[in-house]
Amino acid sequence: MRRAIELAARGRFGASPNPMVGAVILDAEGRLAGEGFHERFGGPHAEINALAAAGDRARRGTLYVTLEPCNHYGKTPPCTEAILKAGIRRVVIAMPDPNPVAGGGAERLRSSGVQVTMGVASEEARRLNIRWLYWASRGIPWVTLKAAVSLDGKMATRLGDSQWITGPAARRRGLELREEHDAILVGIGTIRADDPRLTRRLGMNRNGRWLRIVLDSTLAIPATAALIREDPGSVLLVHTARAPATRRSRLADAGVRLLEAEAGPDGRPAIGPLLRSLAAEPISALLVEGGPAVHGSFNDGGFVNEIELFMAPTIIGGNGAPAAIGGLGAGMLDEAKRYMIVSVTRHDTDVEIRAMRTDGADVHGSD
Repeated sequence: MRRAIELAARGRFGASPNPMVGAVILDAEGRLAGEGFHERFGGPHAEINALAAAGDRARRGTLYVTLEPCNHYGKTPPCTEAILKAGIRRVVIAMPDPNPVAGGGAERLRSSGVQVTMGVASEEARRLNIRWLYWASRGIPWVTLKAAVSLDGKMATRLGDSQWITGPAARRRGLELREEHDAILVGIGTIRADDPRLTRRLGMNRNGRWLRIVLDSTLAIPATAALIREDPGSVLLVHTARAPATRRSRLADAGVRLLEAEAGPDGRPAIGPLLRSLAAEPISALLVEGGPAVHGSFNDGGFVNEIELFMAPTIIGGNGAPAAIGGLGAGMLDEAKRYMIVSVTRHDTDVEIRAMRTDGADVHGSD
């Protein structure tokens, strides 16, 4: 099963918004017959790839798979039918599928006489697919907030200069994050300040699905913006009812997608309802690379699951220099969102700090 989990991790760039799944098949004598993983969304599932590799040696063999085999017709036929057709005698599963549409595979196999064991190395399998499991169980995407800051937590100088705080190695790692998420989100302030393209450009993800989302309440984005000039069909502009009809028409004619969102108390798109809409795209993992205002909106609403902070050994200083996260914030320390540092990685002179929500745990051990 641990080999199956290793294989599943190879789907990091391409499987999403599907889960990462790995499969290993042993023949009737317990020898390795075939293995496979889910390489990209819309492609064959891990079980199908492993069965193809095993061929006739799969008959009366054992299948080890990190997620309960699907039992429905989606983009591909049910894996349960392929398993039964191959003559697999026993199936060992790490964790059940929480999706009520795709689930039920274990029971389908049992009812057909296959021996099924559930729960082997389940915790390792869950950690691997924590983003997908969150989306599948909560109905909103897993949100990763990414920011590049100085040692004193500033995203830019008091004059707005922000390119570049971190060096080439850290910036490349930041681009790699795009390869493992389904979409990227920024605010109109980022478009005005940097005119970014927000593209994937490392070639690591063979899945062509990539959505570039901009929060723009009144659709003030200029028609000359770089992301509109390059592949406008992959752009989603999120606005409110305040956006004038003339701007909506102009941008729709340019080929971009428009989404009218519910406005929050501040007049900007409300994050909670927006995330539910994005989950249906489907988007299971969302990368937020906005400025302090956008980051603050996600933080205030409690929607940040993971933080990727790139810190440069630089002090910017200045009362007017923006910090990474704005918004209302916490009034008292016990109201602050708590995170657990998962890893710290050096990229030349810069540091990448990865942290995840702990749902109120005392991360300093002071209780």
